[in-house]
Amino acid sequence: MSDIHQDISRVLISADEIQARIKVLGEEITVDYQNEDIVLVCILKGAFLFMADLCRHIRVPVNTEFMAISSYGHSTESSGVVRILKDLNESIAGRNVLIIEDIVDTGLTVSYLEQLLEARKPNSIRICTLSNKPQCHKTPVQIDYCGFILPQEFVVGFGLDYRDYYRNLPYIGVLKPEIYQK
Repeated sequence: MSDIHQDISRVLISADEIQARIKVLGEEITVDYQNEDIVLVCILKGAFLFMADLCRHIRVPVNTEFMAISSYGHSTESSGVVRILKDLNESIAGRNVLIIEDIVDTGLTVSYLEQLLEARKPNSIRICTLSNKPQCHKTPVQIDYCGFILPQEFVVGFGLDYRDYYRNLPYIGVLKPEIYQK
């Protein structure tokens, strides 16, 4: 088995840059939710690393929930078909919900998810994503907290994956095309 770092053509965002930006996002969220509590809804699998680090920088009461949603399968592009693989365990009715995503690409998944959760009557819903590719959006999406804007390249690391690999990279990097074009 090869060293996964060799599969990266270049690092886009370093581990230090990611951690610094997460701290700022946590501070912004703390200010916006002052004197309130929030439910962080982590979208699995990709957002678990981001949420783990982010929630340590939020200084208001938080609950954590997890949803597993698929729109990629094992492809490098969204299929546009969203499937719920794991739903919330607790009700979000009357609560402040902050959806935690690893990446907003086409916007279809997060838009679907926002509509689905809105039907459950939360007090509010906002979206926080580690990364965004606005040039790829196929539907309008309101992102309230965004870590980084990414170019239209296939990236992995810090939760972002290719076929469930590379999530453990401490940075975000561009995967060599020969890896995913096999």
